[in-house]
Amino acid sequence: MTFTVRAPASSANLGPGFDSLGLSVPLYTTLRVTPQDVTEVVPLGPELENTPADESNYVYKAMLLAAKRAGQDLPPARIEIETEVPLARGLGSSAAALVAGVVAGNELLGRPLDDPAVLDVTAREEGHPDNVAPALFGGIVVATLDKLGTHYVRLDPPANLGVTVLVPDFELSTSKARAVLPREYSRADAVHALSHAALLAAALAGGRLDLLKHAMQDYIHQIWRAPLVPGLSDILDDAHKHGALGAALSGAGPTVLCFHDTREDTARLHTYLHGVMTKNGLTGRVMDFPIDTAGTVVTRG
Repeated sequence: MTFTVRAPASSANLGPGFDSLGLSVPLYTTLRVTPQDVTEVVPLGPELENTPADESNYVYKAMLLAAKRAGQDLPPARIEIETEVPLARGLGSSAAALVAGVVAGNELLGRPLDDPAVLDVTAREEGHPDNVAPALFGGIVVATLDKLGTHYVRLDPPANLGVTVLVPDFELSTSKARAVLPREYSRADAVHALSHAALLAAALAGGRLDLLKHAMQDYIHQIWRAPLVPGLSDILDDAHKHGALGAALSGAGPTVLCFHDTREDTARLHTYLHGVMTKNGLTGRVMDFPIDTAGTVVTRG
């Protein structure tokens, strides 16, 4: 019987929560899997037109990861792949594909892996859990990855917290964005990161929206990546003056995420963000979203 796996996009880091904090965004990668005698990989839609239509596809490789962890052979199937997640934009497109693939592989095998095992497989493949954890579980997730396993706490979004994303019309690879980061940090920068990440997690857990603009300050990655994303520094400094509760580079960028209060009109914030793009000769989209709370969903039929 055919089943469908839908995994959401995600925004990681949220400022100081580097490689450990993220949330789920309602843009989806969807797989339709039909068991059959031979394997077919079928990417669909404009976002995936240049991706492999064979077993070298990243989604199929992710399905194989589930089989490897389970110690089983992956049965053949037709796998149709679609996505709404823009590629190489800092919205977790690879994490959504990875999570969808591992969950689909696990489903095809009869679910030998529980959720913690699926999280561990995907986090170790990515090298960090900040995108895969919210893609799998939805909501806001704080997670760590170490030799003992992958550990996480999922938070329901605070009441009235929404996100506004500015998605520029250019790609930025994670490898390029990581290459600009320093190899070492000062003690002062380490203390700043730890204290602000702790404050951000506590503010999100406690619904303290008033603290977000303070808690989201970061010296670990955003200041180093700012030259790769024109206008980012301005947004981080000034978005709160135009209706944002706080702002951060989304993942490795170039997308920028702003929190907003859903009780307030976001028109002023949209106007500001479009103005920043125009000032820097960029084009792109500005969109409002709730935080996805469902995570990855499997349906049959």
